[in-house]
Amino acid sequence: MKLLSWNIQWGRGLDGRVDLARILRTIRALGEFDLICLQEVAVNFPGLPGSRGEDQVAELSAGLPGYTAIYGAATDVPDGRGGRSRFGNAVFSRLPVGQVWRHLLPWPAEANKPSMQRVLVEAVVTAEIGPLRVMTTHLEYYSQRQRQAQIDAIRRLHIEACAMAARLPLTEEEGGAFEVFPRPAQALLCGDMNFPASAPERSQILAPFAGGEPGFRDARDVLHPGEPHAPTVGIHPVDFVKQPECFDFVFVTEGLVGRLRAHGIDAKTEASDHQPVWVELT
Repeated sequence: MKLLSWNIQWGRGLDGRVDLARILRTIRALGEFDLICLQEVAVNFPGLPGSRGEDQVAELSAGLPGYTAIYGAATDVPDGRGGRSRFGNAVFSRLPVGQVWRHLLPWPAEANKPSMQRVLVEAVVTAEIGPLRVMTTHLEYYSQRQRQAQIDAIRRLHIEACAMAARLPLTEEEGGAFEVFPRPAQALLCGDMNFPASAPERSQILAPFAGGEPGFRDARDVLHPGEPHAPTVGIHPVDFVKQPECFDFVFVTEGLVGRLRAHGIDAKTEASDHQPVWVELT
């Protein structure tokens, strides 16, 4: 199973052009992926630099035939013309998709700090290696306090999922709102975390769970122990980091560690202000 995670900056490359065809070409050039997790995907948001207000979920879906598209809008605001502008994360899956959740993450008020609503998209997929949850998110950039609150929320959701995985079905209802669907304990968490590998937020994600739930491991660390994280931002000049850093991670629960075979970063593309990250499990 191969998963790609990429903050596509609504398709805006370092040349300032929004070009979703270029995003798709870059993904195809990297290989065949079962799961494609994208952050900063916009729908009807002409206020974003370079955007024409395109429906990016629709355009990406058209370029990814055979994939199920799952979109979670974090920002959902009026466009001033009677419609809605949306901004969030998307998962495209070639694997069978079970239940889906769209979790709005905490957004504590902070004076004099720009911020936006953030979302975690979670979906159960069935792979050859078994059922698992795939989660993708984009944490706050400007505020460590908000990132830490958002990570706490993600950890609580993982505890909740593990408890649901262990419980017996409470009803035999089929086809109704109370039908019970699997929510496995094993999971992948990926996305633009907006902190470097040395930050305390990474240790927060990797901390053991008091209840014995399967903890998260950094896929890069598992496969390349003791090596510095390869940068995913700042390889090409950008204005939000002073030096190249790793902001984009894939974390896996302990039960998937033995299945990790590869971790890669495309350092060449300039189709976004972040670099694509991918992992392979067998």
